[in-house]
Amino acid sequence: MINPFSKKFTVSELAVFDFLSEVKFFERLKHSEMAKFLPAIHNRKYMKDEVVFFRNDPSQALYVLRRGNVRLTVDISDSFETILEVTKGGAFGENSLMENTKRIYTAIVDSEEAELMVIPHFSIQEIFESNPKIKAKMMTSLAEFYNQNNQKLFTSYQNSFGFFNLAQMFEE
Repeated sequence: MINPFSKKFTVSELAVFDFLSEVKFFERLKHSEMAKFLPAIHNRKYMKDEVVFFRNDPSQALYVLRRGNVRLTVDISDSFETILEVTKGGAFGENSLMENTKRIYTAIVDSEEAELMVIPHFSIQEIFESNPKIKAKMMTSLAEFYNQNNQKLFTSYQNSFGFFNLAQMFEE
């Protein structure tokens, strides 16, 4: 049954919610919870080869790709190795959901143009402070994301016959 007193959302807000509901870190949120992010979202366009952020930069925003492709890379010696190609609906810069973190990879636009939703870290933290249920849901998604990445890392390690030192990952 529909509550007649519940907030009505505009068509464009509902379109944003439909899009975000397919994004890993927003998948558990209700429309009313996603609505808290609307004032914080900045839509930005980037051009090919533009760097969104560099490895070791402070984690100042979460990015959601609306259109285009972004390549996540790690620098090895004098070159960049791609670790992931992000496409429409993909999110990156996920460690901005945590406090006091730095980027662990470099994000570079790979398509002619990319449209990104940018959600500043300080806005995310403000929402988390006043909405512990939203924080719990998004941190659960973040934990799942990191767990999936660890599984992929271990599988990759097994398939590489141990050509790199996995123990380094767990050193302080």
